[in-house]
Amino acid sequence: MRPMIKPVELFVGLRYLRAKRRTRFVSFITLISLAGIALGVAALIVILSVMNGFEAELRDRLLSMTAHGSVSGDDSSDDGSISDWPSLQRQVLATTGVVAAAPYVQMEGMVRTGRSLRAVLVNGVLPEEEAQVSGATINFVEGNLDVLQAGNKSIILGRLLALDLGARMGDGVVLLIPRPDGHGSLEPVLERFILRGVFEAGVQDHDASLALIHMHDAQLLLSLGERVSGVRFVGTDVLLAPAVSAKLRAGLGRGFTSTDWTVENASYFHAIRLEKMMMSLILSLIIGVAAFNIVASLVMVVTDKTGDIAILRTLGMGPGGVVRIFFIQGAAIGWAGVFLGVVSGVLLALYVPVLAPAVERLFGFQIMPGDVYYVTAIPSVLRMQDVTVIAIAAFLLTSLATLYPARRAAKVNPASALRYE
Repeated sequence: MRPMIKPVELFVGLRYLRAKRRTRFVSFITLISLAGIALGVAALIVILSVMNGFEAELRDRLLSMTAHGSVSGDDSSDDGSISDWPSLQRQVLATTGVVAAAPYVQMEGMVRTGRSLRAVLVNGVLPEEEAQVSGATINFVEGNLDVLQAGNKSIILGRLLALDLGARMGDGVVLLIPRPDGHGSLEPVLERFILRGVFEAGVQDHDASLALIHMHDAQLLLSLGERVSGVRFVGTDVLLAPAVSAKLRAGLGRGFTSTDWTVENASYFHAIRLEKMMMSLILSLIIGVAAFNIVASLVMVVTDKTGDIAILRTLGMGPGGVVRIFFIQGAAIGWAGVFLGVVSGVLLALYVPVLAPAVERLFGFQIMPGDVYYVTAIPSVLRMQDVTVIAIAAFLLTSLATLYPARRAAKVNPASALRYE
């Protein structure tokens, strides 16, 4: 079996990479092309790793105050509440992949102090069971879940919500909750609570609009008796939550509906995916420009080496051999750039959390100040599938860039080229 590339073709193709005095400009363009490809590949790897880091950080912060999924009543009941929630909790816990489950009561309303009135989403929880679902990851600025005791009218607010209300620890706040009156309308219910804790999740929706009270107090406010809004669960793997939710939906049957964190927070992750796609397209232009530089440099090489090509043709080399010579030259430039880009991109992505603070100290500024952003450090999560896709795409693009100059070289007429030599 004959080799696809002959030694002479490999030798000549690599020999053309070395600059002569009259081709220094061409070699400079070649170097710029190589650097451009390396820069584009490295930038893509680093940016995607940083975006992956922000996505993971957002997921962790969202799940710091919510469970992986929940089961609630469907529209078959008047208010969607569940009466026999202990039985439902046992069924959820018996599902493969679920490690903890806790009941909750959820309601919307307003919270008021003497100075301000704000909209609020109130979760009534059992502290001892909530700690197994999400309490272990809640970042408390003051207090903890233990302050929520049945009947003591304690409330925990998000940090931004407490600041907007001007409420301090021990202050009284009034909850205004609309409650069904049994005749198809709503009646307002006012209840005074004492601020016993403040949490910070790092997510605007939680910190500015979420409050926690004891589940018993929430049931009294809504006159639910022993009923609850649903049961939340935590699984062995956060990424398997959609599958667990689907399994619960199929196993519990009619009267129940289940959802998971990917559905409840779909807008956040859709925005991140859109940003990743747009950043990838923009940074891919760097590789595209570098590929065009390869085309330009090879065209100049073909023009400069017309006599050499004619001599090779007269010595018996076919058009295919000429194509392979210039393909080798262009591919060597492109593949070297891709290799350097992958190596430098992976190293930068791995050390972004170390390099970013060093840059901040060197130039005396903070990239993400805490008074503007919730995330003050630049996270990075390197995924090898991203590196593989970027490397393969860059390999293909740089290889395709060599085809036009190589085919142009193969069309050189030896007789016409040697006539003026």
